[in-house]
Amino acid sequence: MPEGDTIHRAAQTMNRALKGDRIVSFETGYAHVALANENAPVVGRTVALVEAAGKHLLVRFSGDLVLRTHMRMNGSWHLYRPGERWQKPASDMRVCFATERFVAVGFNVPDAELVSTQAILRGPVGELGPDLLAPDFDAAEALRRLRERAELPLGEALLRQRSVAGIGNVYKSELLFLAGLSPFAKLATASDDALTKLLANARRLLQANARDTSEAAIVTYRGLRRTTGRADPGERLYAYGRSGKPCRNCGAAIAFAKQGLEARVTYWCPRCQPAPVSG
Repeated sequence: MPEGDTIHRAAQTMNRALKGDRIVSFETGYAHVALANENAPVVGRTVALVEAAGKHLLVRFSGDLVLRTHMRMNGSWHLYRPGERWQKPASDMRVCFATERFVAVGFNVPDAELVSTQAILRGPVGELGPDLLAPDFDAAEALRRLRERAELPLGEALLRQRSVAGIGNVYKSELLFLAGLSPFAKLATASDDALTKLLANARRLLQANARDTSEAAIVTYRGLRRTTGRADPGERLYAYGRSGKPCRNCGAAIAFAKQGLEARVTYWCPRCQPAPVSG
């Protein structure tokens, strides 16, 4: 699943390319989106804003119509110039709309709908916890919501978007490594100070990686690689994806396991992040 910074970066790129332009075509492979399109045509409207809300990407059209998409594990948005060859097959297209200058293609997007602003707030976006990348991020409310997950292991609690929005599998593993906390320890065992520092670190890293300074990104968005602060491209991640490799801090082998009901992958250092004492 994409992290919050990936979605925000995609939204920034699409907003720069599309905002203010008139839609000249719209098509989708989804029957329910097509029905909504027939009732409220997209063609002829202008793009008012493209923004991210947690891991949801929102394309706001004039006349109070919003295209909400969620990437899940395999979805992605690409931007192309008219006539440019797509880098994925047309059979993977789920939503596609165009202006005179750009073509926006949602490939393998599993969750999409055309709705009003009020419907957005009544749906999954309205249920999100504080967004780590929002200008008005409420750390106290995020901490309060996390505390409601006291009996969950930290590695599962951090992924609950209704508590705090924006953390995915990569940042879950990296943040817990940086904090020296075991992903299998119950959230209740972490102090307020430790969780507050973790949230501050999450916000700092997500903000750093959400910035899109590439001029090429205005032409096409492919999803840039994130980093947790290391300058060497070969050493950008501390734990995630490094199963069996030496910990960059102590040299112990990084461990790997699937965690929770959804079997989400977790990476950690058994020495730097000791397992909770049972009993």
